Amino acid sequence: MSSKIEDDRPVRAADAPPRRVRSSYPEPFASMMEGRVKRPLGDLFGLENFGVNLTTLPPGSRSALHHSHSRQDEFVYVVSGRLTLHVGSCTHHLERGDCYGFPAGGDAHHLVNEGTEDATVLEVGDRSAGDRVEYPEDDLAARLDEEGRWTFTHKDGVPYAGR
Repeated sequence: MSSKIEDDRPVRAADAPPRRVRSSYPEPFASMMEGRVKRPLGDLFGLENFGVNLTTLPPGSRSALHHSHSRQDEFVYVVSGRLTLHVGSCTHHLERGDCYGFPAGGDAHHLVNEGTEDATVLEVGDRSAGDRVEYPEDDLAARLDEEGRWTFTHKDGVPYAGR
């Protein structure tokens, strides 16, 4: 988690500092998130039970790998721009004001900016210890441990080199 703000003043979300690392995925997957800018808003206030990110996706970028959570519910709200939501085998076009929820154990999903302008989305998800993430299109699996750290392995359980 990032450090908590030191005073009790409100924060302009777009001015919050971006996350220091571009992605927690191991390579080669981290490079696939190039361009994505996440501002971890919940961390600014010391929120521990759920996360809130303001994420900007430039044209051609994506929110995440196609994934589904075993325990975590997720919710997205489009603040600006247009995005394509891939959920299960379907696609939906989302624009400013649209939202979508992903219950734990549901279909795999991700967002892609296929437009010509930046798009910004508010992401909300809980931080359920023991959550497992499946990536049906990639040789990747993830688990959230009791300390809130993600562990990434190949689907056969072998850890990624350097992790």
